[in-house]
Amino acid sequence: EIKRAEGSPVFRPEREAQVIHGLQSINRGPLKPENVATIWREIMSACRALEAPQRVAYLGPAGTFSEQAALQFFGSSIEHVPCVSFDEVFQAASAGTADFGVVPVENSTEGVVTRSLDLLLTSPLHIVGEISLLVRHHLLRKEPSLDGIQAVLAHPQALAQCQGWLSKHLPAAERRAVASNAEGARLAATNSAFAAIAGERAGSEFGLHTAAHAIQDEAFNRTRFAVVCLPQTLAAPQASGKDCVSLVVSVPNRPGAVHDILVPLKQHGVSMTRFESRPAKSGQWEYFFFIDVQGHPSQPHVAAALADLQRLCAFYKVLGTYPAGD
Repeated sequence: EIKRAEGSPVFRPEREAQVIHGLQSINRGPLKPENVATIWREIMSACRALEAPQRVAYLGPAGTFSEQAALQFFGSSIEHVPCVSFDEVFQAASAGTADFGVVPVENSTEGVVTRSLDLLLTSPLHIVGEISLLVRHHLLRKEPSLDGIQAVLAHPQALAQCQGWLSKHLPAAERRAVASNAEGARLAATNSAFAAIAGERAGSEFGLHTAAHAIQDEAFNRTRFAVVCLPQTLAAPQASGKDCVSLVVSVPNRPGAVHDILVPLKQHGVSMTRFESRPAKSGQWEYFFFIDVQGHPSQPHVAAALADLQRLCAFYKVLGTYPAGD
């Protein structure tokens, strides 16, 4: 009622992050910090649903890691908007079909998700939050054994993250890329010669056996997801005390140009946590650089560093300012 009277936003990611971090810091009971976060995220999600339904787009169908990330970030009291591609997620959030979109941007094994970065570059959406998900890939099929598997179906990223295990245990099986891991699970439920690489949610959704557990090549395989929306849906969150600024820049093609854009960060004591390059697709061997820095633009040293950095760039765009994920 207070939010409605004041016209304030339903979703305040920085405030929710502050509350959860505060509760975790004073927790002296047997609950783990992540359990505290899960419980209170659900309470907040239920309260937000009373204020206004929140439509969240993600790569579907049901059972994908993108859906799991959306539920982990927003809680279960959301309206699901499953999409067939990352492009459709961005389109849904841009057109108003969804209030928010959730897309993977980086994996600890395979690096950046290039399509998501390309879409962030050209989209009107900005990042308002992030969530890091521990990804455990299981081999799912209609039968509980590895016998008779002719094809393994999964998203290309999942196939790449499990290539060592597949080469050792199923060297003769075809590796078939599909739109999502959950789509692979859906197809595996129709043919006993198929197996899918997906998470537990997909196995439950389609009634599949787990023929092999945790087949990812890296034991601590994590994927980082970005939460995006239009600025008019939610403005850049205020400082939470633990924040991140994501940028994309390009610099003139001259000696030392890349070095020069890092100097303002050092001079003003701003820590850079990510630096990735992507071809500008101009045919001239030019590049865009995706940069994450710690802090919030309301902090004077961060604002000064960003201002100096912008003056050195031929292209400069802030992709988002948001509470940093754990």
